[in-house]
Amino acid sequence: MDHPKLLLPSSLPPPQLTGLGGEAPVLPHWWVMEEMLALLYEEVLYTILHRLGKPEQHHVADAQELYAYVQKVGPHLLDESPIFCLKATVKEAKGILGKDVSGFSDPYCLLGIEAKSQEPAHPDHKKRMKAVVKDLIPEDQIHRTQVINQTLSPVWDETFILEFEDTETASFHLDMWDSDTVESVRHKLGELTDLHGLKRIFKDARKDKGQDDFLGNVVLRLKDLHCWDDQWYQLEPRTETYPNRGQCHLQFLLTHKKRATTSSRTQPSYTVHRHLLQQLVSYEILQHQAGSIAWDGELSKHASTVLYLHATQKDLSDFHQVMAQWLAYSKLYQSLEFNSNCLLHQITSIEYQWVQERLRPEQKAELAESFQSLLTYGVSLIRRYRIIFPLSVPRSTERLQSLLRVLVQMCKMKAFRELCTLSPNLPQMVSSALKVLFLPLQSMEENGKALSRLLLEVVGDLQQWVMAPGHCCAAGEAGAFIHRDGPLALSNFHQWFKEAVPQWLQKAYTIALERAQRAIQMDQLTPFGEHNKHSTSTVDLSTCYAQIVKTWQQLNWPDPEEAFMIMVKLVEDMCKIALMYCRLIKERAEALSLSEQNEGEAANRLCIVVNNIKQLRLLILKLPSQLDWAHLEQRTGAVIDRQQIQNTLHNQLDSTVSCLDHEVQDVLCLSPCWLEPPCALPNAPLLSLQSIIPLMKFLESELQYLNEHLVQENFKSLLALLWHHTLAVLTAATAQQVPSAQHYKKLHCALKSLELCFHAEGCGLPLETLHTAAFLSLDTHLALCSTTSRKLIQKYFSNRIQQQLDTSSEKYGAVTIKALYRPSEQKLRVEVLNAVNLIPLDSNGSSDPFVQLTLEPRHEFPEVVARTTQCKRNELHPLFDEAFDFLIPPEKCRQEGACLLLTVFDYDTLGANDLEGEAFFPLCHLPGLDADEDQADAGRVPQTRLPLIHPKPTGDEILRLLESRKGDKEAQAFVKLRKQRAKQSKETQ
Repeated sequence: MDHPKLLLPSSLPPPQLTGLGGEAPVLPHWWVMEEMLALLYEEVLYTILHRLGKPEQHHVADAQELYAYVQKVGPHLLDESPIFCLKATVKEAKGILGKDVSGFSDPYCLLGIEAKSQEPAHPDHKKRMKAVVKDLIPEDQIHRTQVINQTLSPVWDETFILEFEDTETASFHLDMWDSDTVESVRHKLGELTDLHGLKRIFKDARKDKGQDDFLGNVVLRLKDLHCWDDQWYQLEPRTETYPNRGQCHLQFLLTHKKRATTSSRTQPSYTVHRHLLQQLVSYEILQHQAGSIAWDGELSKHASTVLYLHATQKDLSDFHQVMAQWLAYSKLYQSLEFNSNCLLHQITSIEYQWVQERLRPEQKAELAESFQSLLTYGVSLIRRYRIIFPLSVPRSTERLQSLLRVLVQMCKMKAFRELCTLSPNLPQMVSSALKVLFLPLQSMEENGKALSRLLLEVVGDLQQWVMAPGHCCAAGEAGAFIHRDGPLALSNFHQWFKEAVPQWLQKAYTIALERAQRAIQMDQLTPFGEHNKHSTSTVDLSTCYAQIVKTWQQLNWPDPEEAFMIMVKLVEDMCKIALMYCRLIKERAEALSLSEQNEGEAANRLCIVVNNIKQLRLLILKLPSQLDWAHLEQRTGAVIDRQQIQNTLHNQLDSTVSCLDHEVQDVLCLSPCWLEPPCALPNAPLLSLQSIIPLMKFLESELQYLNEHLVQENFKSLLALLWHHTLAVLTAATAQQVPSAQHYKKLHCALKSLELCFHAEGCGLPLETLHTAAFLSLDTHLALCSTTSRKLIQKYFSNRIQQQLDTSSEKYGAVTIKALYRPSEQKLRVEVLNAVNLIPLDSNGSSDPFVQLTLEPRHEFPEVVARTTQCKRNELHPLFDEAFDFLIPPEKCRQEGACLLLTVFDYDTLGANDLEGEAFFPLCHLPGLDADEDQADAGRVPQTRLPLIHPKPTGDEILRLLESRKGDKEAQAFVKLRKQRAKQSKETQ
């Protein structure tokens, strides 16, 4: 078996090249490539040597096989080991014991890694199970989760990074405890619910005050873990009193930190992984080509194992792995031949996981360059279609289709549209590339010239035939006719008929009107064909219009001004006929309905009436082209102003079309069988899911029928009416709702269901028609009203953060800070440097400022207390220069609305402190938050200048919603605090 040629250049010393004038040496391209391969080779061997976790079933378990895959190398490259890390996430627990009087617990977890286990963790070792984390692991290596109050199914979702030295001897320990605070007996009796609670009171009396209760533990040997594990573990007891103590959901990832390889020290993890992937994929493709087998995109077990180990050890996210695959595959496709379908998986994965904020600017540029490069290369292949995809070679058509599919899907990606600012027109590019295929064909102009030459030759042959012997008379006659200079003797003949033309036009109008009336009287308002949705009267009316158009064409009146007057008369008559038809066809439908008294047949006739009017509308709209108004405007340009033509012909036509549209709307609105179910909805005092059911049943049963009997334009007009009416019903129901999030949630669900129903996956109303101002307002309002109080609070802080980002004015002053997050310590460090241009709030024209620092929302950081700086007396430009540390997990910083709130107060000895202003710093923008390691230097962290802002005294919609929830203590407390700030605001509106 051959192996990838990752040869170390140990036998090739670096060339000593010097530029002209003694410049710095310039290494040739081959030496740079060899050096890069050496670094990748070192990275692969380091990854295999320091492998963590049990091998997966589909991976290669034998390290020697992996070494053989990448070739052997001397051990001098791999002496220094990395720092082994276990990234443990405590997700949640279920079925735990209730230790409090109320039957619930206040659980929290202690976790850490024991360096050397004395004996294996096994359920049979009772003595071993009695040891707890506090007794086994040093205190500075123990991590603790938050306390979740009064629950048996706590959710933490907190991540900790635990370091260890040896996988073989280390073990993971997690203890779950019930947090107990000192409470009075009277308070405990108030929470008493059953006899078990009374037993717990007596049990608590025998133990020390404030002593926490043991809930269970989980002990795992690290060598039994895979590189990535995610499963539920049974909580083990220390005694057999309560053997079933529930389960805990844990997630593990074994990673490296501070790898000793040159690539890891000098390049980002993502870049190293991409280079490694590209080298291995290149080798796999060449191996398949050597065996005359097309590569299908699947890597061998050895390559998959190496890449999986490298990605997990470097803690690369799934998104970054997929992006690395795309960059490697798209680049290799331009140099090595393989099926372009291999790129579709990466396109789909990037589209599904695309979040632009995850990428650094250099990664965005790299991804954009790969899109442009592949697009340019793909179009170049299409331009050489005959050479690259010859029809004589099997499957060439499939390969071309595959390439086009890849290019189309790539151009549709959100990532492509966001990163490639000048989005190309792919169909136009492909069309331009394919034009080369049709170069042998002659253009239209060349074909016209050839036809002209042919006609000249025919004319020449005819002239020769005419001048031939035996055709003397014909030639003389032809010559006499051909050389006639003046017009025919018969001229101005149209004047003979000028007086009769008005009578002809009136006769034509009368006959057409009578024929339309007879057609309506005979019309039974049923479809005249299997595939038609109109009745017979529209056929007769269409024939009348066609005869009038033919009369105009045959008349061909020579005088332009008189021709214009004739046209005005014809258009006026046809518009009168159209309006008369609308009135009579509606009367015919009413007469038939009264004689039969059948609601089903009445609905059928109304559908036919609407379809007939729409068909008539189409006939009217075709008149300008059938009567050739454009040619008439050219003829009359010298005698009649263009504006006059617009005011007579076009305005007459537009007015008639508007009347026809109004007639259709009247028919739809006056149909009680169509609008009755929605109209009944407001009778319910509170709209619930039960009152939505009649509307949904109506839409399902009736609209299917209407879609079958109405032409598409009429059906959508009806849908638009129903949609506006339904929105009015839901808006009225929203106004009378009690302040209950559950009711609003049902209303919002109903609105979304109706939107899907009316859109019908693109077959109904388009989204731009559905998303009216009323819908958007109602959707936004219901979304807010159905949201939980905590989500509303997070939304409030998100709005304040956006207000902070949009503010540039410093009319209330500004505060300057430096913030840095260290992932390894899970610590946020904030330095409050100074404040400037504060407004004077004391009578002496100055202020006594100090800064209060809080992490918001408070429910996300319940254990983090507020911090304050020292007070600076009589200062409007105070210099604080104080630092504060906050212990917070990184996932909390990425929560919606998570921010550092800096409130500047003016200290008052008597009374409440005055508000100078507040600033909101988003935690998701913290330097160092997304870094793989603690690479950020505190001295290089940039200063952030935040303008101080004041809340608007007019109130906020979110605060009004929270205030309406009287039973929610957390919401009321939050509103109270924000109202206090609003009272001190200097804003006027």
